[in-house]
Amino acid sequence: MITVETIGRIRREHLLKGKTIREIARDLRVSRNTVRRVLRSGATAFAYDRDVQPRPKLGRWTAELDELLAGNVTKAAREQLTLIRIFEALRARGYAGGYDAVRRYARRWSAAHGHSSATAYVPLSFAPGEAYQFDWSHEVVVLGGVTVMVKAAHVRLCHSRMPFVRVYPRETQEMVFDAHDRAFAFFKGACQRGIYDNMKTAVETIRVGKERLYNRRFLQMCSHYLVDPVACTPASGWEKGQVENQVGLVRERFFTPRLRAKTYDELNVWLLDQCIAYAHGHRHPERTDQMIWEVFEAERPKLVPYVGRFDGFHAVPAAVSKTCLVRFDNNKYSVMAHAVGRPVEVQAYADHLVIRQDGRLVAEHPRSFGRGDTIYNPWHYVSVLARKPGALRNGAPFKDWVLPAALERVRRKLAGAADGNRQMVTILTTVLTDGLPAVEAACAEAIAHGVHSADVILNILARQRDPGPPATILTPAALTLRHAPRSDCARYDRLRRTS
Repeated sequence: MITVETIGRIRREHLLKGKTIREIARDLRVSRNTVRRVLRSGATAFAYDRDVQPRPKLGRWTAELDELLAGNVTKAAREQLTLIRIFEALRARGYAGGYDAVRRYARRWSAAHGHSSATAYVPLSFAPGEAYQFDWSHEVVVLGGVTVMVKAAHVRLCHSRMPFVRVYPRETQEMVFDAHDRAFAFFKGACQRGIYDNMKTAVETIRVGKERLYNRRFLQMCSHYLVDPVACTPASGWEKGQVENQVGLVRERFFTPRLRAKTYDELNVWLLDQCIAYAHGHRHPERTDQMIWEVFEAERPKLVPYVGRFDGFHAVPAAVSKTCLVRFDNNKYSVMAHAVGRPVEVQAYADHLVIRQDGRLVAEHPRSFGRGDTIYNPWHYVSVLARKPGALRNGAPFKDWVLPAALERVRRKLAGAADGNRQMVTILTTVLTDGLPAVEAACAEAIAHGVHSADVILNILARQRDPGPPATILTPAALTLRHAPRSDCARYDRLRRTS
């Protein structure tokens, strides 16, 4: 193919220097027909278009390839096959050619049928405090030396582009509530609208158009923060394109190379610092004379003021076993012994559980995200120990029980006594009535005097209790004295003499 440089020389040699076609062909080592074509057409460039593309191996398979391509474009975007998958499907039918031939044919087929891989969008603009966008992503990190998949909650203010990222072990509703609360607490406010995809923790039913049936608890959260929720059209991620872009940016800048941390708290502190550093170090895409942090600071007064934490828990009913255990999320948690026999409500937060029975608190535990774990609180079983003191030695809840220093010293001293377990149980049961600080102080006082028996400690506790005001006893009228007695010691002396 003749180059544009050669075409330019041909034109200059003939039109400026007056050389003949024969001379130009000899000097530039091209054919005279080529020189004539350049001079007669007046073109400055030529493109070679092959009229017929030979396909020695693909030729007989084009009909089946057309069928695969036509069927693929009718599917939803998420279900469409890549060209590699289409190539593999064609190979399964007997095609023995290469992938490049299929790729070239598919590109021309798409152009001929009006299918383009690029899509045009309308740029969006948001006023300060108008909207934020929320989304989840899955990232791989190393926590405590173990490689795990974490769920990252992304919140982005649409006007200032201020990002917020926090990771969780799950994508459950209580995690959604916690992520919103922590983001709004960091922003010091919320926006008028929240833009979401149709996640199951927020949307229960997708109706016609933009109409949605939202989850009741999710609507309570939005009402608490005065946010109007808006759900995107299914499979239309461009409607929340800012947070979609943030997912890729955070994955590239924050999670690559693979992050290492000991706990989720340590990882989240680091991520928040990175969000702030990114906002300080990058210019706003529209207001290029300002950093993202500067635009964010200007947007803060326009946000809906932060009204405090939403009580964002996910409640489920549960039964209490005879061993004072409640099963939740593949794990078991202990409750107070008096709760046995009646159902309870487990209120699951992002990092802890609260268990209530008839509105009264019967247990509170840090949440475990493992499987088959049993989390005990030994104090839940103290009332049972009063009936079965021998369980103190081998009871599962009491293994590795860390008591306060004074109580632990008393326990060690009573370990050698014949009724040591019974005495220790007696001391522990007083915690239910007198409180742990008072019992610990009584144990410390007893040890300071060189004694450690349960009777001494109970005596100390009895003396420390406030006796309260004395009861007022009214004297009946029949027992009221008519003559008040007078004190006269001489009467006693007279009685002695007479006797």
